[in-house]
Amino acid sequence: MNPDVLVIGAGAAGIAAARALHDAGVDTLLIEARDRVGGRARTIHHGDAALDLGCGWLHSARRNSWTDVARAAGFTIATDTANWSEQWRDLGYSADEQAAFGRAWDAWEARARAAADGPDQPLSAFVAPDDRWRPMLDAISGYVNGANLSDVSLHDWLAYEDAATDDNWAVREGYGTLVAHHAAGLTVRTNVVARHIDHTGNLLRVTTDAGTITARAVIVAVPNSILADERLSFTPALPDKHAAAAALPLGVADKAFLAVTGAHWPHDAHLIGNPHTACTASHRLSPFGWPVVESFFGGDCADMLEGGDAAAFAIDELVALLGSDWRARLRPITTTRWRHEAWIEGSYSHARVGHAGERAVLARPVEDRLFFAGEACSPHDFSTAHGARDTGLAAAAAILRAVPSWS
Repeated sequence: MNPDVLVIGAGAAGIAAARALHDAGVDTLLIEARDRVGGRARTIHHGDAALDLGCGWLHSARRNSWTDVARAAGFTIATDTANWSEQWRDLGYSADEQAAFGRAWDAWEARARAAADGPDQPLSAFVAPDDRWRPMLDAISGYVNGANLSDVSLHDWLAYEDAATDDNWAVREGYGTLVAHHAAGLTVRTNVVARHIDHTGNLLRVTTDAGTITARAVIVAVPNSILADERLSFTPALPDKHAAAAALPLGVADKAFLAVTGAHWPHDAHLIGNPHTACTASHRLSPFGWPVVESFFGGDCADMLEGGDAAAFAIDELVALLGSDWRARLRPITTTRWRHEAWIEGSYSHARVGHAGERAVLARPVEDRLFFAGEACSPHDFSTAHGARDTGLAAAAAILRAVPSWS
């Protein structure tokens, strides 16, 4: 069990790196602390429905590197399913209110962008004191950043927004299914926890719960939560890596899935539960036409509901909009609790105010043989599976450039 390259963490970044190295003929081992591959990409099935518990959208789809992977593997891509800006039948959110919120959003964004060249600030600094749409702005920040406006860096947010495009597509078979499929044929060992990396000698020595593994190069592709509290440590020590991970905490976004009977809306219709509170769900109605509702929560709201009953909360919101007779037509399927998922403990990263530059610190290789990958390492596609994949590919490419010197 002593490969040329060891990849730690079988999420989107680790799988992409191991795939590229394996396909190039490099002896590569991929280890994962959990009992499955995919990390924050996971699909389960309910009847014919593929339910993405984690990432579910091909964001910036035309330049998203997973889009080509999906097409090459024969997956079904839908381009008409992201209807977040619509409120089905304007229920609980009139057309006039939607227009008013649109104006408030545009004004908030304009103030934020005007401050781009100044010192970093929290996104909440650009909300007008009397803005009645502050709760909705916070709700959207929860969905997008996994954290409220007051916790998110302006400079970090702008890096993402300036690179993102509005083409958000979906994979019918599931994004998690796609990511896991990409690991087919790789040498993978699950339930193996990496504890320590000694990079003092000619070979790197990785202490794991299954014994010591030596390798010429190592790619660390674990969630920031694992690095931030030094559950994976180093000799010589790498305090800058632990500090960078702590400055890029994982926010949280969760989902509740409900079975629905007798639904009469079009596929992928959408409802915001309550636009006047920060703790509300974005409800995706019958994705791909399945008899399912996917309710999405983020930020403080998601954290709070991890200790409660997110499915009941979602049902209450939908009944308030649709009518009391719908309560008997909605039944919980499952809910996620990403903050409580062992060896993950969150959904996606955001930079603390003043720390947007820590992404580059986290991503920087050590001695050109110890590499770091994952969505938090991406300079502008963080919080996405394609950002994770692209950093994994970059680490693999750097190793491939070094391979000729190994012989």
